[in-house]
Amino acid sequence: MHQNASTFLADSEKKVADLGHRQTINHNIGKYNTAVKAGKHQFADLTTARERAKNIKWRALEHLDKHLEDFESNFTRRGGKVIWAENAQQVLDEILAICEAKQCKSIVKSKSMATEEVHLNSFLAKHGIECVETDLGEYIQQLDGEPPYHIVTPAMHKSKEDVARLFEEKLGTAPNLTPQELTLVAREKLRQKYLDAEIGITGANFILADIGAVAVTENEGNARLSTAFPKTHIVLVGIEKMLPSINDLALFWPLLATYGTGQQVTVYNSIFSGPRQEGETDGPEEMYVILMDNGRTNILKDTEMRESLYCIRCGACLNACPVYKNIGGHTYGTTYSGPIGSVITPHLKGMEENMHLSYASSLCGNCTEVCPVRINIHELLLNNRHKAVEDNLTSGGEKMSWFGWKQASLSRRMMNLVGGNTKNFFMKKFFAGAWGDNRELPVFAPKSFNQLWKERKK
Repeated sequence: MHQNASTFLADSEKKVADLGHRQTINHNIGKYNTAVKAGKHQFADLTTARERAKNIKWRALEHLDKHLEDFESNFTRRGGKVIWAENAQQVLDEILAICEAKQCKSIVKSKSMATEEVHLNSFLAKHGIECVETDLGEYIQQLDGEPPYHIVTPAMHKSKEDVARLFEEKLGTAPNLTPQELTLVAREKLRQKYLDAEIGITGANFILADIGAVAVTENEGNARLSTAFPKTHIVLVGIEKMLPSINDLALFWPLLATYGTGQQVTVYNSIFSGPRQEGETDGPEEMYVILMDNGRTNILKDTEMRESLYCIRCGACLNACPVYKNIGGHTYGTTYSGPIGSVITPHLKGMEENMHLSYASSLCGNCTEVCPVRINIHELLLNNRHKAVEDNLTSGGEKMSWFGWKQASLSRRMMNLVGGNTKNFFMKKFFAGAWGDNRELPVFAPKSFNQLWKERKK
C-alpha cells in the first residue's frame, strides 16, 4: 500500500469518530441543501439547462486549441499578456519573475483553487513576498495555517466559536465576538493591504474566447478590490475553464450560483478583458493571464476521462457525498477533494500515488445526480479503478482475492460448497481488518437463499 493511501485511511478513521466535526459539517451542508432547493426554482426546465451546459463544455473542450488561440489573440489586442505554463513550477517561476520585475513585496489574492494547486503562498513566502488571502474563508484558513477544506467554502468545518477563538489567538480580539464583528475585524485588517499591494492575483471561473476575457464570480467583492488598487493584475486559470462565447455566461453564471451556494446569481460577477485602456479611470496598468496545463492535457487526451474537465467547481458533489461528509476535506490530502477531486487528482498528480482516492466512494451516484453539467462522476471513479488494475498498480494478494471472489460469484455450486458458519469464519479471519473496527461484519445465514428455495420446491 502506498504511503498516501495509508495516511488517508488513518486520517479517515480518526475523522469519522469526531462527532463535533460531523455536527458542524451536517449543519452547514443542511443550510446549503435548503438554499439550493430554493435556487433551482429559477429554472423553467433544469434538466434541459444542465444538458445544454454539458454540451457547451463538450464543444469548448473538443475545440480547445482553437479557443485558446482565439482568447490569446483577442486578449493581447487590448494590451493584455498571456503566459502558457505547462506545469506548476513554470507557473511559480513566471509569477516570481513578474514580482521581481515590479519589485513586489506585497500581494493581495482573491479566492483561487488554481493558486492552491501550485502552493503559491508558501512559494512566495520563501522569496520574501507577502501574499494575503482576501476571501474571508481563505483568510481564516491562512490565519490557521490550513489549506481550504472545501472548493467553495474554505472554512466550512469551522464553527463561529472556532473562528472567534482563532481571531483571539492570532489577532488579539475579544473571545466572544459575533460573526458580524469578526467580519468587521477582517475587513479592517484587509483594507490597508489592498492599498499597499503592488500586485493583485485572482483565479477565473471562466475563460471567454470570443472577446478575450476572463470571468470572475464572488460574493464579497474582494476580487474587485484586488484588481482595482494594485498596478498589476495576474490571473491564474486552468485551460479547461474555457467557454466559447460571452453569451454562455447567461447559463453558466446562474448554474454556478445555484449549485455553489443556492443563489440565483452570485453577488459580484466581473469580466476582465485587459489592463486599463486610454480614457478609463480605473483598473490595473498591466494584466497577465497565465494559462495553466499542469496535467490537464493528460485528462484531455483520455476520451473516457475528458468529461471530468467539464467541472465548473461548484462543490455540489462534495456536499452530496456521504464519504466527504464523514471524513472531511483535509483527509483527502489533495487540492481538490470529494468525488470530483478523486476523479481528477490521479491524472493530475499520478495514478500510483492517488489511486486510493477513487475507492473512497460508495458509488451511490449522488455526485452524478447533483452535478450541474451532468458529469458521470461515479462512472469515472470506476474508470480510475479499472485503470489502476490494468496498469498493475494493485497488489498480488488483492488480485488473487478478487479472482477467487469472481470465480465463486460466477458459480452457484462453488458458493454453496461451504455453509454459513464457514463463510463467517473466513470473514472474521481475513476481512475484519479491511472492513473496519467501527462496522460489524455481515453474518451469513446457515443456508443460502438458493438452497432454501430448492428445499421448498421439493
